[in-house]
Amino acid sequence: MTPLPTPERVATGKVRDLYAVGDDQLLVVASDRISAFERVFPTDVPDKGRVLTAMSVFWFRELADVLPNHLIAHDGPAIPEAFRGRALLVERLKMLPVEAVVRGHLAGRGYAEYRKSGSVCGIALPPGLAESARLPEPIFTPSTKARPGEIDEHLDFETFATVLGRPLAERVREASLELYRRGAARAAEQGLLLADTKFEFGVRPNGELVLADELLTPDSARYWLADGHRPGRPRPSFDKQHVRDWLVDPASGWDCVSALPPLPPEVVTATRKRYLEACRRITGRSLADWLRDPADLRQPAGRLRQCGGAGDRGDAHREQDVHRSRRSAALQPG
Repeated sequence: MTPLPTPERVATGKVRDLYAVGDDQLLVVASDRISAFERVFPTDVPDKGRVLTAMSVFWFRELADVLPNHLIAHDGPAIPEAFRGRALLVERLKMLPVEAVVRGHLAGRGYAEYRKSGSVCGIALPPGLAESARLPEPIFTPSTKARPGEIDEHLDFETFATVLGRPLAERVREASLELYRRGAARAAEQGLLLADTKFEFGVRPNGELVLADELLTPDSARYWLADGHRPGRPRPSFDKQHVRDWLVDPASGWDCVSALPPLPPEVVTATRKRYLEACRRITGRSLADWLRDPADLRQPAGRLRQCGGAGDRGDAHREQDVHRSRRSAALQPG
């Protein structure tokens, strides 16, 4: 394969830069930028983009039997050397204009909404649940995709179905709940709780639903240590909650209106350690190993099961699923 020249950048997001590769592919490059409340800090977190890339590659392969994904390559001549370790070559899809969120524990904005209404996204929950409590079963709580500087808005399922059309909305809900269950089972094997996460999807020209963007990274998921978990208080986490906590503390000096302030060196160091530890625990490999020896993960995701990869371990994960629930044939939540 001819090495790919540095392509043309077509978009810049909070964390990722997108480059066009012909008419039907994109190069998605994860930077070390970090955001909170839909804004970007002026301070980078070293190696963050590499962690997001390594974990996404791992999860795309681990969960390839649940739903097709957009990953084509993450290493080799398809990736320009300047982007190696932080770039994914992916299909260009028509992205859905909503985010698919699944919660297994009550935290963050979900807990705030529950305290006000006793429900999250129109789903009634048992009374008296404490912060970080495990839910009786995972719930699907979609949201809008916020523009820069705005906050996502929760959607009940009926509104979600109006946006996408009911058949597609039900397919997204079904896939999201199964992806969460499988991800939670893997995290539990590594001593972590997957409290909640968001997924993004696109569709191919033939209408096929495809998993896209990043997957179960510390930017898109909330990971907690399982040992010593007790509801009723915030949990130490392996994600960017540490950054949010610092930002909302009066000591940060942020007024909730101005641009985000620089991160102190100690916050950067602590955040980097959390991301690296999440990568090591979930994938079983250090970040250095991912960068040094990626040959065993070069197969396209669609060929994973033929190659005897992690996607073939679906049955083992199902047997240890920490959030097994009774489901109808459509996998709709009760």
